[in-house]
Amino acid sequence: MLGLPDHVTTCLFDLDGVLTRTAKVHAAAWRQMFDDYLRRRADREGSAFVPFDPVRDYDEYVDGRPREDGVRTFLAARGITLPEGTGEDGPDLETVHGLGTRKNDLMLRVIHDQGVEAYEGSVAFVRAARDAGLHRAVVSASTNCRDVLAGAGIEDLFEERVDGITVTEQGLRGKPAPDSYLAAARLLGVPPGEAAVFEDALAGVAAGRAGGFGFVVGVDRTGQAAELREHGADVVVTDLSDLLDRG
Repeated sequence: MLGLPDHVTTCLFDLDGVLTRTAKVHAAAWRQMFDDYLRRRADREGSAFVPFDPVRDYDEYVDGRPREDGVRTFLAARGITLPEGTGEDGPDLETVHGLGTRKNDLMLRVIHDQGVEAYEGSVAFVRAARDAGLHRAVVSASTNCRDVLAGAGIEDLFEERVDGITVTEQGLRGKPAPDSYLAAARLLGVPPGEAAVFEDALAGVAAGRAGGFGFVVGVDRTGQAAELREHGADVVVTDLSDLLDRG
């Protein structure tokens, strides 16, 4: 019925791009934040402004990672190192945390103004998993995970949540490290080998493979099926409803 191997008792879902249509909003917020910063930097240094690519740069450097990791990883690719700062840094400070705060402010503004839309096929799959007696958790790098779930009206479909707040509180490594998915499995009391990971991010798929999870589903929303398989997906679908059709 669910298109999953028989040994799977648990489903661990990424949020953005798998359950909710927020990946494009994230990409737009990252682009605006980085372009504003890169343009100011180029003006100061008299160098060429090279904008953030919301497809290539987003997929390669920030998608699926904790916010500050995304800032560091992208800037490192441009040969830029900034002071870390602290979580109290405002959005105008040129620190890793300051840029992260700016991105988050932009994201929250869009969520507040436009709301959150869930993928119908994903909601149908999660409900089918619940009805089949499978455990369910959300695993996201976002500190806004609970707000997004509530805004989409799907918070009650999940037993546990591991998000950006959890990552900070427990000192977990961000994706592509498997720490957050392993934490979710522990919360549900199941071994990784019994859990399926559902991810649209390359870093997230790599985390599922690195954690020794029993099944890794790549969700291809942007035409990167080959890359998802290369990073460790056992199967790639364009929507979770495809699994229901297979089942």
